[in-house]
Amino acid sequence: MMTRDILVRGVAAIVLSILACGAAAPADQFPFDQEFLLDAAPMRPGKRMPILLVEPNGNAKIDLWCKSVPARVEISDMTMKIELGPLPEGLPEMLSAGQCTPERMQADQDLLMVLAQVTGWQRQNEGIILLGPSPLKFRPSDH
Repeated sequence: MMTRDILVRGVAAIVLSILACGAAAPADQFPFDQEFLLDAAPMRPGKRMPILLVEPNGNAKIDLWCKSVPARVEISDMTMKIELGPLPEGLPEMLSAGQCTPERMQADQDLLMVLAQVTGWQRQNEGIILLGPSPLKFRPSDH
């Protein structure tokens, strides 16, 4: 009988430890080190789509429609602030046909303006939504 009580207490302690560890890690933790593709219609004729990648230290790389910019991302719970680096003056070295049309370069400017106004984020299935005046939906990249 005494060994049964010890066994039951031991199992209960293990279960409580597992539950406590699970509760300490929030279910909506930001998915660092994962590429997220902007969920938008492609801009033809180029194939490039905007991609967001945020490292755990807050450094980020944002591939826009034409160019790429570095960024610094501050995340606290469900709030987010994005400090964008400067947009490079020159065109990317590896240009595909149609990658940097005037429309795509204007779309870069427009996307930068929206990213600068992000105030929060939330998970949506496997993807994320950046919240602000104009929410941006991103899905995991498949490459």
